[in-house]
Amino acid sequence: MSGQRIGYVRVSSFDQNPERQLEDVRLDRIFTDKVSGKDTRRPQLEALLTFVRDGDTTPGQRLGYTCG
Repeated sequence: MSGQRIGYVRVSSFDQNPERQLEDVRLDRIFTDKVSGKDTRRPQLEALLTFVRDGDTTPGQRLGYTCG
C-alpha cells in the first residue's frame, strides 16, 4: 500500500493565498496555519505530525516557511 501525499502551508496573514504555495502539487490532504513567523505555535503542523504514517510523503519547497 502506498502512502498519502500530505501538504503543509504556513502564511503569516489572513489575506495571503495559501494555495499559491502548492500550485501544481497533487496532495491527498493539506494542513494550513495562518500565523506570524514569530509565533512558534503551529497547531496544524502538530496535527500533520500526528496524522502522517510510515510511507506518507510531505513535499516541501522552502524549509523557512515551516521553521521560521
